[in-house]
Amino acid sequence: MIVDVHAHLFGCADDITDPFRSEAARAHGGEVDLAVCWADYAASCPPGTRTIVVGGKARRSGLWVDDADVARYVAAHPEALIGYLAIDPTQPGWADELRHGHQQLGLRGIKLMPMYAGFDPADPAYDELYTYAERHGLPLLVHTGTTFVSAAPLKYALPVHLDEVAIRHPQLRMVLAHLGHPYEGECIAVIRKHRHVYADVSALHYRPFQLWHSLRLVQDYGVWDKLLFGSDYPFTTVNDSIDGLRAVGAVAGIPGLPPLDTDQIEKLIHRPSLDLLGLS
Repeated sequence: MIVDVHAHLFGCADDITDPFRSEAARAHGGEVDLAVCWADYAASCPPGTRTIVVGGKARRSGLWVDDADVARYVAAHPEALIGYLAIDPTQPGWADELRHGHQQLGLRGIKLMPMYAGFDPADPAYDELYTYAERHGLPLLVHTGTTFVSAAPLKYALPVHLDEVAIRHPQLRMVLAHLGHPYEGECIAVIRKHRHVYADVSALHYRPFQLWHSLRLVQDYGVWDKLLFGSDYPFTTVNDSIDGLRAVGAVAGIPGLPPLDTDQIEKLIHRPSLDLLGLS
């Protein structure tokens, strides 16, 4: 079975406003249609795929998906989907949204976008959020790595910030999105340290050299087991992500160094991530 730990829900036009909308168009050479349709997603992944769906909240960058929309989407496909709520802790009322999304809407994890929202995730001011998640077994999916949104401070995208969070909250399960690209080495150092901290490989396959190099670092550090499969749909798809991983696995590599371990790539693609995240 495939588990996609990183797929988005964008619905109505108000979910994505400026600067995210205009800067996405600038980065991609034209307007980007990010509306998510279940039929399109299901057609782009193997049958039986289980998927974690996130919305996203980052007022600074023009992203705001209502948690109720995520809950409705997931409820329509409960055999396939698991929903996460989203928090922008720079905005008033976030603690109420956290409790409502978990206790009333039944969402089972939390998406954080520190760079997009403009906050330092290591700041102890947010320990109330992390303590709640740790106590109730809500895993975090945290955006790490770069973006095209110029208003989003890169310093808050560094994986090392989550090291401090993991030290203070050792039972909190976290997934660092996108292997922290282009700070993959830093991300590997963090996930290697902490038992319950993982990284996903979403949205990496279309930079094949960078992905190959990152997976070589993963192999050299012996942390294959800390990588989870993710797509970042609708920016790319499950099938394309699987094909991309297998393609870099087929590269012979640098003379004098062994190639990537293709058995480990297959284990990554088929990893039982829901078990690891306490979501089975």
